[in-house]
Amino acid sequence: MATRKSIDECLQRCDNAIQQAQEQYTEGLRQEHYHDYDYTNALQQLEASYNEVCQLANSSNSQQREILHRKRLQLQQLQNQMILLNHDRPI
Repeated sequence: MATRKSIDECLQRCDNAIQQAQEQYTEGLRQEHYHDYDYTNALQQLEASYNEVCQLANSSNSQQREILHRKRLQLQQLQNQMILLNHDRPI
């Protein structure tokens, strides 16, 4: 059974990853990926957070699973936006 503390810590790490990824996405929109390392690192952090949420959901109760499911969807949506961002758009 997942503890409340472990869920809260996981959600905080997810929020941090989401915030960093949103910053990199916005930067990528403006600069067309001059900072690919930071962009890729943000995507990796989103993936790590996604995996952590999935793993934690296996040992959580139904209410915790619902919270984790919503966070997982948020992570997935941002991942998809970042992956689909057109890196080579014409100026």
